[in-house]
Amino acid sequence: MRLISFRHPDGHRPGVALTDKVCLDLLAADHSLPRSWNALFARMDEVRALAERWRNPSDVIDGVPLFSRSKYPLLPPIPYPSKIIGVGLNYRDHADEQRKPPPPRPMLFSKATTCLQADHEPILLDPDLTQVDAEAELAVVIGRQGRGITRADAPSYIAGYMCFNDVSDREAQQADKQFFRGKSLDTGGPCGPWLVTPDELPHLAGGLDITGTLNGEVVQHSNTEQLIFPIDELIRFASLHMTLLPGDIITTGTPGGVGAYRDPPRFLRPGDVYDVAIEGVGLLSNHVEAF
Repeated sequence: MRLISFRHPDGHRPGVALTDKVCLDLLAADHSLPRSWNALFARMDEVRALAERWRNPSDVIDGVPLFSRSKYPLLPPIPYPSKIIGVGLNYRDHADEQRKPPPPRPMLFSKATTCLQADHEPILLDPDLTQVDAEAELAVVIGRQGRGITRADAPSYIAGYMCFNDVSDREAQQADKQFFRGKSLDTGGPCGPWLVTPDELPHLAGGLDITGTLNGEVVQHSNTEQLIFPIDELIRFASLHMTLLPGDIITTGTPGGVGAYRDPPRFLRPGDVYDVAIEGVGLLSNHVEAF
């Protein structure tokens, strides 16, 4: 299934993209369901049953509980996670372009949850931001609460996967000698357009092509087989001493080709468009605007 969140006149609501054009409004289909995916993940059997019931929508829709994808703006699939955990230096080709050895353990950092942005919404740059970079990433979303999760159990904690753009202010990263401020720009966490459930993808999202495209030019291209630490190990490591909650987002790292390590460096500017495409997951597209 492809799980979405969208902006309805009465607030944000959860849904399922049944096709590229037709979506299911879950609250209209069942008023007893909670409004957020953070709570809905505990009731996925009901969600699946509703999606199955409406799996063959007519081309002519916009009758409750179905609506055309163009009717309501999409939100980030998980609009309000408790935390966003980033992973640094987790693709072999990204380590190579920095001439660094692979780290001995996952390098975790955090992004402020206020950074999230939806598909086709702008990445906004303040005038003083001149070294902002894009990073194509696969993100994994946690489906149930856990601490001290083993690698063997990790797959059962995964709600789904989505495209993510880990927009980064390199100037802030270098000045601060740590990641939080540089990784937490407002609109600096585009994600979506939907969350794809694990049953739609290979085990632990392995073997998927991932591509970052700037203004139509491929600047990042790799495969999730290049991950230094696979997704089950990231979940194990992140949960060692920290409770993961439903809706938490783990961004799994970016491949080589980011702007800061190109010659000459190539940073985002107003008017640019950056696309993140992941095989089997989707296409995330965002344009850059001056704030």
